Amino acid sequence: MPDATMVLDRQQLRNATLDDEELMREIVAALIDDTALQLPLLDAAIRQRDPRATARLAHYAKGACATVGARSAAAALEDIERTAARDDFDACRLSLGNLAQAIDRLRAEVFPA
Repeated sequence: MPDATMVLDRQQLRNATLDDEELMREIVAALIDDTALQLPLLDAAIRQRDPRATARLAHYAKGACATVGARSAAAALEDIERTAARDDFDACRLSLGNLAQAIDRLRAEVFPA
């Protein structure tokens, strides 16, 4: 079972990019940007208490995060998807906060100031 506390599985990212450092940075940058765009959409779906839209948005973003090894973000999205299916929007909101933190940690790890 993957370690959900790991911010980025660098080996998985290397495998996905055939160890191309420039491509790794581009993919992670695009993932961060795309996931950041998903945050307000997820927030709106959660506020509207729409389980289908919430789960669909979370599932889409989870796949992208999992593919490149952004484990903590993927875990937060998995939580959102699972709790939306149970109509537990309080838990969804908590996981959305965890997702935002995971994206911030990913950005800091890959693009340190």
